[in-house]
Amino acid sequence: MLSDNDITQLRDALKAGKAPTVWFTGRAVGVDAGKSGKVVSFASPEEGDFIEVKPTGSQDTLSFAKAELTLNRPKQRPAAKKPPAAAAEPAPVVEEIYQPAPAVTEKKKAAPRRRTVPPAEVTVTLHSTPRGDWTVDVVVGKKRSVRSMPIPAAAIARISKELPDQVETAISAVMAAARQQHEERIALLQAELDAARRALNELA
Repeated sequence: MLSDNDITQLRDALKAGKAPTVWFTGRAVGVDAGKSGKVVSFASPEEGDFIEVKPTGSQDTLSFAKAELTLNRPKQRPAAKKPPAAAAEPAPVVEEIYQPAPAVTEKKKAAPRRRTVPPAEVTVTLHSTPRGDWTVDVVVGKKRSVRSMPIPAAAIARISKELPDQVETAISAVMAAARQQHEERIALLQAELDAARRALNELA
C-alpha cells in the first residue's frame, strides 16, 4: 500500500519527467499481484482510483487506489525443483521367430495395355472467288475449328509451290483468271477516266 510519503515521492518523480515504477498488490483488480507498471499521472481529487498506471506489457492506462499499489518490489519465488528423472526401464526383449515366406505361386497379372487413340482427321479446304479472294476452312474430326478465314493471295501462291503439280496448276489457273479480271477492270476504269478528262477539257 502506498503511503502519503510514497505519493509525494511519485509526484516529484513525475514533475522531474520520470515515469516511476510501482508494483501491484494482492488487492489490485484486473492485474496480477507482483506485476509492475509505470505511473503516468494523478487524477484530482485524491479519492478512490486516482493513480493512473500503465501495466508493463500493456498499452492501456488504468486507474488504481493506494491500497492496490506499492513501491516495494516483491521477492521472486524460488523456482520449483524438478523431480529427479526416473531411471529408464530396460526395454523388453522381443524374440523374433523366423518363418520362411510362402512361395509365390500366382503369376503376376500383366498390366493392362493402354489403348492408343489415333489422332483426329484434319481437313483443310481452300476457297477462291472470281475476284481472287481466298479463304480457308479447317475441320478437325467432325468439328469445324476454322470457318472462312481470309488468306492473302500471295500466301496461297507460296503454298502452291510446295504442293503437287496438279494442285499448283489449278491454283495458278484461278489466280491467272482473277488477274485477267482485274486487268480488264483497270482498263475499263482507265477508259472512263480518259473520257472524263476529255469532257473536262472541252468545258475549259
